[in-house]
Amino acid sequence: MHDSGFPQCGRGLRGATEAVIAYVGGGSLNWAPTLMGDLAAHGGVSGEVRLFDIDRESAERNAGLGNRYAKETGCRIRYAAEPDLTRALSGADVVVISILPGSFEAMASDLSIPAAHGIAQSVGDTVGPGGFMRALRAIPMMAVIGRAIAAHAPRAFVCNLTNPMSVLTGTLHAVAPEVRSWGECHEVTKLRQIAARIGNQRRPGEGYTHRDVQTNVLGINHFTFVDAISLDGMDLMDDYLAFADAHSADGWRETPSDPDNEWQSYFEDVNRVKFDLTSRYGIAAAAGDRHLAEFLPQSDYLAAAQNWGFGLTPVEFRMRDRDARAELLEGWSHGDGALPPVERSAEAFLDQIVALLTGEVHISNANLPNRGQVAGLPAGAVVETNAVFSGLGVQPIQAGRLPAGLEAIVADHAERQSALVRAVLAGDRDALFPLFASDPALWGLGEDQRYKMYTDMLAATAAWLPETLTPEAA
Repeated sequence: MHDSGFPQCGRGLRGATEAVIAYVGGGSLNWAPTLMGDLAAHGGVSGEVRLFDIDRESAERNAGLGNRYAKETGCRIRYAAEPDLTRALSGADVVVISILPGSFEAMASDLSIPAAHGIAQSVGDTVGPGGFMRALRAIPMMAVIGRAIAAHAPRAFVCNLTNPMSVLTGTLHAVAPEVRSWGECHEVTKLRQIAARIGNQRRPGEGYTHRDVQTNVLGINHFTFVDAISLDGMDLMDDYLAFADAHSADGWRETPSDPDNEWQSYFEDVNRVKFDLTSRYGIAAAAGDRHLAEFLPQSDYLAAAQNWGFGLTPVEFRMRDRDARAELLEGWSHGDGALPPVERSAEAFLDQIVALLTGEVHISNANLPNRGQVAGLPAGAVVETNAVFSGLGVQPIQAGRLPAGLEAIVADHAERQSALVRAVLAGDRDALFPLFASDPALWGLGEDQRYKMYTDMLAATAAWLPETLTPEAA
């Protein structure tokens, strides 16, 4: 069984690996602190992490936090806030990207305007009207970042953590095809956690975790599926299908429901959508319910989200959570209070980075352009499958083909995402509304209502768009 613990700081798997990591969006309240904790827990990477953010103060705060992690654990990593993107990227071995496309205020309009037309969105960051507008804001930003990487860190390994994952990873490959970039998402981990629980029921006392579970992943980001599951030599696919069937009516959650936990009410689900899709298509749905539901017509799940056990996350809560996190991190960066325990997170991106830097082999799911790894989906569209991370780079693994009915749904979204990248990069404003209107989330609305929603949303987010895409552009 895999050892899920990290070596002590300074005792890397093959000694310390020296690296320069450029973090674009280095003022991140979630991913940046997670990487800092993972680097401290791993202990096998030394060097510097350059944090760049258009909000310089947030990058400086995180630099203070990272240096505190390094000091208290003895890790040989230096953190610095860089005021200039070029300086942050120059000569970097690794680039990590986690940016907020626009603002929470812009995201609020992504949700509120469709809601006024009867369109519910649980997240609004990947597909549907909210995901579409977020993509309009984000693609030009990612294009600037991608071209800067090509100019100043052309040999870097580039990990994108930003949503909409498929669209933005596709943008990186479109503007900088020579750069070695991929998209990393943790949603498949949720299925692996359930599979590990099943494995522990079959072999009590083994203490399996999601890191011990092997799966064959295929689909597109946030609408991913698994058709094979293995754990320590056990084939768990039939066990998983039986578990999903047994819990399809009431769902299942890892932790007990707490009615006073506001975060849980918005971000956790009971896997009912996941299990229902598994029953419908005979293949295990892997992502969380809040994401899966948004790829389908409103009548499937979103119109009765509470009945399916998941919530519609309001932006107002995200704002309060942002402010609370920022205050907490600010205190930690100045030495106030004890840091969280230095232990491995559930994220895979450090494992992927270490494998690329050291040549050790690591396999996990990744988002990459389709070069045949998923049959039946458009060539060049960004798909999610397993990939091998090693000294040879990131190499996707052939995953097979989705069931016919499911393939049609996924192919439709994949083609729309690719077309959206092409249209935005070309400044083809006329191509945008037909793409917006064709999303399954809007199938219940008439053409006039779709157009009204589109123009209202475009006007609300115009401040974040290039001139070629604003409502005034001809």
